[in-house]
Amino acid sequence: MISFLEKVGAGLLISAWLIWGGNILGDALVAPRTAGAAKIAFAESKAAQPTSAPSAAAPQDFKVLLVAAKPDAGAKVFRKCAACHAAEKGAKHKVGPALWDVVGRVAAKAEGFKYSAAMAQVGKEWTFETLDVFLRSPKDYAPGNKMTFIGLPDVAERAAAIAYLRTLSDSPKPLP
Repeated sequence: MISFLEKVGAGLLISAWLIWGGNILGDALVAPRTAGAAKIAFAESKAAQPTSAPSAAAPQDFKVLLVAAKPDAGAKVFRKCAACHAAEKGAKHKVGPALWDVVGRVAAKAEGFKYSAAMAQVGKEWTFETLDVFLRSPKDYAPGNKMTFIGLPDVAERAAAIAYLRTLSDSPKPLP
C-alpha cells in the first residue's frame, strides 16, 4: 500500500518534470527575439540626441555641486537616514548618533554615543570632503563599522545631503 507521503512526493516529482518539459518545449517553439535588439536600442538612443548643438555634460565636481546644492533637496535625501539618525538640536541618539552640528566635528566623538571600533579609529574631522567619501560607501570608508546603510552613489544626492547637514548647526561652516 502506497503511503500518503509517497503520493505527495510522486506528485511533486511529476509536476516538476512537467514544468521542466514545458519550459524546454516552450523554448523550442518560441525562440527569444534578442538578435539585433542591441542595434535597435543604440539606433534609438542616437536618434534621441540633438545633432545641432553638443550637449553640456552635467557638472560632477563635488565642490561645484555642493555650492549649488539646495538644503531642501538634501532634507529629502536625509529621509533615508532619519530612521537611524536624529537631526534636531538636542535630540537623543538613535541607532546612529545624532547629527546636529556634525560638519566640523571629529568622527566618532558625539557625546554619549558608543561607536564601533572601526569608526573610533577614523579620527578625522567631518569636513565636506570626508563626508562625501563616507556617504558614498560607509563600509569602504571605515571597514567593520556597524552602519548598515550602503551609501549614496549619486554625487549630486550626496552634495544635497551634505548641504542639508551643514544647516544643522547654530553656526554653519562656510562652503568651500
